[in-house]
Amino acid sequence: MHPSHTVTIELADRSYPIVISSGLLDDPSSFAHLPSASAAVIVTNTTVGPLYGQRLERALGPQFPVVHTVTLPDGEQYKTWDSIAAIFDVMLRNACDRSTVLFALGGGVVGDITGFAAACYMRGVPFVQVPTTLLAQVDSSVGGKTGVNHPLGKNMIGAFYQPVRVVCDLDTLATLPQRELAAGLSEVIKYGPIADAVFLDWIEQNLDALVSRSPQALAYAVRRSCELKAQVVGQDERESGLRAILNFGHTFAHAIEAGMGYGAWLHGEAVGSGMVQAVRLSHRLGYVDERFVTRLTEMVQRAGLPTALPVLDEADNAGRYLELMRRDKKAAGGAIRFVLIERPGCAVVRQAPDAAVRAVLGGS
Repeated sequence: MHPSHTVTIELADRSYPIVISSGLLDDPSSFAHLPSASAAVIVTNTTVGPLYGQRLERALGPQFPVVHTVTLPDGEQYKTWDSIAAIFDVMLRNACDRSTVLFALGGGVVGDITGFAAACYMRGVPFVQVPTTLLAQVDSSVGGKTGVNHPLGKNMIGAFYQPVRVVCDLDTLATLPQRELAAGLSEVIKYGPIADAVFLDWIEQNLDALVSRSPQALAYAVRRSCELKAQVVGQDERESGLRAILNFGHTFAHAIEAGMGYGAWLHGEAVGSGMVQAVRLSHRLGYVDERFVTRLTEMVQRAGLPTALPVLDEADNAGRYLELMRRDKKAAGGAIRFVLIERPGCAVVRQAPDAAVRAVLGGS
């Protein structure tokens, strides 16, 4: 086992630990001292459930007399109201009360859906994140953003609702398909440009080790990513200011996902391309130099991620992107706000002239 590391999200009476190690999923102590309840509900999907569902159920056995399981279809396209309803159906049929604890066993989609269901059921029940993908361990399981997609926009319906614990078992990363691992690396890479130039150097030097799943490299990447996110969320839980920097690349990424159809690209793949466009826009607006643009682009490529934008509209591709980005949650009064890199390790949130955005979208 790796030594266990605990990173704390400091939110006063809603503070909670992120426990990071190997072997956590089979250890009942990973789930000890949670809120008392007569029942637990595991929410998972058709990919992760067969791998880890029974193991989590066994680990929960000493604390919860009854454990129910909801198995959802796998994929971003199922991050919908229908999945929320499927969870509620199981809970209501089994007379789950407001002390019931939900466990999100899976990647970011499962985590977001479960958290939103927990926020809504009887106006709020406790939930625990048990992320099994790199993307979920370093980003989506931490910070309390929950929700579902709408055909017109990603994550437009949701709530800020914090888990009571996050349990990151590093062993689950061994079963990730390489494409999913690469998607998670996009969310690791983003922390360097926005918050920690030293970590950016470390990622650049250890990217091959991360791609080849070095346990030591992955353990450090997860821990440092969680530390950086904890610092940001602890200062700005509801994204009224600083927390917006965590969306580096996401304005472009969400347009890609909505425009192509959810599931065509993985979220992390869209973020990889989105970061490249965002740093190109940063350069065009006079922040970073061309060498930094090249550096970040090469890192995204080495991670196995796309760097180019997909074409969403043959007739007016830039216009289609701008239309979708104006629906982004960070837009205000129809003005698009971008996370830009002012210098390595420092991000700012700014509006950008449409002409500059169109130039980036056009490849110049």
